[in-house]
Amino acid sequence: MSKLNPRQREAVDYISGPLLVLAGAGSGKTSVITRKIAYLVNKCGIEARYIAAVTFTNKASREMKERVTQLLPGKTKGLTVSTFHNLGMNIIRREHKKLGLKPGFSIFDDQDTKALIRDLLMHHDEDAEQVDMIRTMISNWKNEMVTPAKAESFAKTPEEVLAARAYDAYMTHLQAYNAVDFDDLIWTPVRLFEEHPDVLERWQQRIRYLLVDEYQDTNLSQYKLVRQLVGHRGALTVVGDDDQSIYAWRGARPENLAQLQVDFPSLKVVKLEQNYRSTSRILKAANTLIANNPHAFEKTLWSDMGFGDPLRVVHTRNEDAECERIATEILDLHLRNHIPFNDFAILYRGNFQSRLLEVKLQAFQVPYKLSGGTSFFARAEIKDLMSYLKVLVNRDDDNAFLRIINLPRREIGPSTLQKLGEYATERRVSLFDACSEIGLEQRLPAAAVEKLRRFTHWLHEKYRLCYEGDPIQAIKELIQDIDYEGWIYQNSSSDAMGEKRMQNVWFLVDSLRNTLERLQEDDPDAGVEEAIARLILIDMLDRQEEEDDSNRVQLMTLHASKGLEFPHVYLMGMEEELLPHRNSIENGDIEEERRLAYVGITRAKKTLTMTLARQRKQFGELIDCTPSRFLDELPQEDLEIEGNGEKNPELNKARGRATLNSLRNMFDDL
Repeated sequence: MSKLNPRQREAVDYISGPLLVLAGAGSGKTSVITRKIAYLVNKCGIEARYIAAVTFTNKASREMKERVTQLLPGKTKGLTVSTFHNLGMNIIRREHKKLGLKPGFSIFDDQDTKALIRDLLMHHDEDAEQVDMIRTMISNWKNEMVTPAKAESFAKTPEEVLAARAYDAYMTHLQAYNAVDFDDLIWTPVRLFEEHPDVLERWQQRIRYLLVDEYQDTNLSQYKLVRQLVGHRGALTVVGDDDQSIYAWRGARPENLAQLQVDFPSLKVVKLEQNYRSTSRILKAANTLIANNPHAFEKTLWSDMGFGDPLRVVHTRNEDAECERIATEILDLHLRNHIPFNDFAILYRGNFQSRLLEVKLQAFQVPYKLSGGTSFFARAEIKDLMSYLKVLVNRDDDNAFLRIINLPRREIGPSTLQKLGEYATERRVSLFDACSEIGLEQRLPAAAVEKLRRFTHWLHEKYRLCYEGDPIQAIKELIQDIDYEGWIYQNSSSDAMGEKRMQNVWFLVDSLRNTLERLQEDDPDAGVEEAIARLILIDMLDRQEEEDDSNRVQLMTLHASKGLEFPHVYLMGMEEELLPHRNSIENGDIEEERRLAYVGITRAKKTLTMTLARQRKQFGELIDCTPSRFLDELPQEDLEIEGNGEKNPELNKARGRATLNSLRNMFDDL
C-alpha cells in the first residue's frame, strides 16, 4: 500500500459499497485492481475463491494474475482472474446440462461462423461482403440480446430480413452442432441466469466480490452479466475511462459508466488523474483535445515527469513523402542518438496506411513488426489439427467433420458426403453418428460406407484412449496414424516450409499439454475437452496480442495500441477523412474519433510527432487533403510545425542535413 498514491489507496481501501475508479491513461489502474484483491483477502477476510476479476484480453488477465500471485503467495487458490469470455465459458461448462448442451461443446470462431453462414446462403447469390454483413448483424444482435424472432420483427430492409432469417437458421444449426459462438459466451449465461434464479443465486455465492477492468468497453450483454452477478449486494469495483472508449463498432457502450450511478445510487467515484507515463506537455495536449467531448465525469491528467519537448506536426507533399520522412527520421534517431528501434511506434487509423510505410522501412533497412498479422490458429495446419480435436470431443461438430474427413485423402468423394448429409438431416443426427447407422447402407455403396465407418471407428478409439490413458499421447498417435507429416511435406512449397509447419503442429500439442496441466491445478477433474475449449478461446482473444520483445519498430492501428506505451510515437495521417474517419464525419460521430486521437497521443512517453500529407492517391487520382480538425483543437503554443511554410525554414534544412550526414556516416562504416 505504501507504493500507492492517495487516490489509489482510497480506491483500494473502499469496500463499503459499489465503487467506480475513473482511471486516466497511464494512471496505474492495474496496481489498484491487484492490490485491492490482496486487500480483500488479507484485511477483509474474503477467501480468494470468492473473488473474481474480469477484463477483456488474455494479456491483461495474465499480467493481473501474475501480480496478484506475487502479492498473495500461497493464497490465490480458486481465485478467478480471467477475460469476460473465459468466465462465460466456465459458467456454460459447469451448467451445460441446464443449457441443453453436451460436455465438450465446440466454440465457433469467426471463420467457422462465416463458413456456416455461407452454407446457409447456398440458395442465394451471396458473396464475401454479404457473409461479413450478416455475420456482423448477428453479432450485434447477440450483443444487444436480440433473439432471432425479435430481429425478424424489427427487420425492414431486404438485407435485414435476409440476415434475420439466416440468424434463425444459424442458431438452429449451432444447437445441432452442440456449439456456441464467441458472442454466446456472454449472452448464454445471461439468459441462463434470467431463466433459472437458483443457478444465479449459486453463482452469486461463488462470486462474492467482483472487480471489472476497462468497464467503458462493456457491451449490453456484458453489462447485464455484471449486474446479475453483483445483485443487490453492491460488492463491486469497476475501473474505466470514458475518454478511452473506442470500440462502439463492436458494441461497447461508454454510457455503461454513467448507468452505474442509476443502478447504484450509493456509488462512490474515485478519480486517478496522476499519469506515470507521459510528459506534462503531452498530457496538456491530450486534456485540451478531449475537453471538446461531453463528459459524465470530469478529470484532468497530470504528471511529474517534466514538461517535455513540443509536439511536432510535420506536413509532407504526399503519402510517399510522409512514409519516407518517418522511416528516415527513425533511422537517423537510431544512428545519432542510439535509440533502440523498439522504442518507436508508428500508429495509424487504417491498416491500408501500413503498406507504403513497410516499403519505405524495408528500403532503409529499418526492422519493424506489424501487429495483427496471421494468427497462429488461422494457419491451415493448425485449423486441420484443431478440427480433429473438435470432432474428437464433440461428434456433433459437422463443420469440423467436413474439414477432416478427407484430410489427408481417404477417397471419400463429394457425392458420398452429399448423400451422407441428406441422410443425417433426415435422421436429425450428426454426420459422425450417421456413419454408424444401418439405414445409411440403403443410401450409399458398401465401399463408401466402409470407408466412413473405418474413419469414425478409428477416431472413436482415439477418444477412448484420451480418457483411459494419456490424452497427449493419444493425440500424438492420431497425428502419426494419418501420416500428417507426410501430408504436410507433400503440400508445402519446400522441405523447409514443411518443417516449419510441423513445428507449429508440435507446438500446438505442447500448448495443449500445458493448458491441461494448468486447468488441472484448479480443477483436478478437468479433461482434454476443457483444454481444447480453452485453447480455442485463447486464440480468439489473442489474435491481436502477439507479443514480441525483439528490437523492431512497432506498426499498429490506433485501436490495437490501446493499453500500450512507447517512448517515441509517430501518429500518421492527421487529416480529415482519415482521422476523423470519413464514415464518422458522415454519421456525425466525431466523439469516438476524438477519443481515438486521445488514445494515440497518450501512448507517447517522451516525444510525439504527428504527420499529414497535402495530397493522397485515391483510386488512381490525386486528392487534396485537409488537415485534421483535431490539430486545431490542440494547444497551439505546444506545437512545433514543419513543412507548412512556417517562419523558420532553416530548422527544416538543418534537420535534413543532419539526417543525410547520419546516413552518409552509416554507409561509410559499412
